[in-house]
Amino acid sequence: MARALELLPGGVAGPPLEGFEVAYVDPGGSEFRRPLADAWGVRFEDVAPVRTFASYKGQRNFPGLWWSSTMSRHLGYESWLERDHVMLLDFDPSVVGISSQPFWLFWRSDAGRGVSHAPDLFARRDDGTAVVIDCRPAERRKPRDWAKFEATWAACGQVGWEFRLVGAPDAITVRNVRWLSGYRHPRHRVDPVAALLLEVFTEPLPLLDGAALVGDPVAVLPVLFHLLWTHELVVDVSVPLHAESVVSSGREL
Repeated sequence: MARALELLPGGVAGPPLEGFEVAYVDPGGSEFRRPLADAWGVRFEDVAPVRTFASYKGQRNFPGLWWSSTMSRHLGYESWLERDHVMLLDFDPSVVGISSQPFWLFWRSDAGRGVSHAPDLFARRDDGTAVVIDCRPAERRKPRDWAKFEATWAACGQVGWEFRLVGAPDAITVRNVRWLSGYRHPRHRVDPVAALLLEVFTEPLPLLDGAALVGDPVAVLPVLFHLLWTHELVVDVSVPLHAESVVSSGREL
C-alpha cells in the first residue's frame, strides 16, 4: 500500500480488493460487462472507447483525435492534457498498444452505493505489462475524484496493471516531442536518406552538422526527425531541441 500513499492522499477509503466489474466495447462494437478478474486477459489496447468525445459550444475542454503511429489509427482525447499524454505514450518505444476511454469500472461504496469510473487511457508495453492512466491537473483533483482514483488503483492491482495519476508533463519535453510528432508518419522515412543518416550518426554528432553531411538539410531534416521519433536515432528531449543538439544511434550496443 506504500505506493498508493505516494500517489493518493492518506485517509481516503476505497472499496475492498474484490467486487469490481468492467464494461468495454470490443473492436466489432459488441458490449460486454463482466467481473474484472474474468477480463484481465482482454486486449484493452484494441477496444473501442466506452464513451464519445463530445464537442459543443462553450465547453471548457478541447477534445479531438490524435493519429497514433503506434496504432496506425486515430485515438480520441478529451482535453489538451490528455492529448499530451497520448502523444507521449505514442513516442514511448516500450509501448506497443494504446486505447482511450478503454472501459467502465464499477464497484459499490462502503455505503452500498453504485460507483463508476472510466479511466482516460490504457497502454500495453512490449513485455506484456499494462498501465492505466488518469489525467487530471493537480489543482482540479477533488475529494470525490481521489476516492475514484484510489478505487481504480486497487482494481488495477488485482489484475497486475500499473496505475498512474498524471498532471501536466514537463513542458520542454512536450514541446520537443510535439515537434517530432509532426514527422511521425511513415511517409517521412525516405531511403536512401534514412540509411545514410543511420550511418552518419553511428558516432554522436550535432543535429544540423550530421544532416548536412547527408545532403540539403531541407530534404534531410524531415527524415532525421522521423528517425528521432522512432528512436532509431536518439536525442535528449528534456532540454530544448536545437541545431547543436547531440544526436546518436538508438541501436543497443
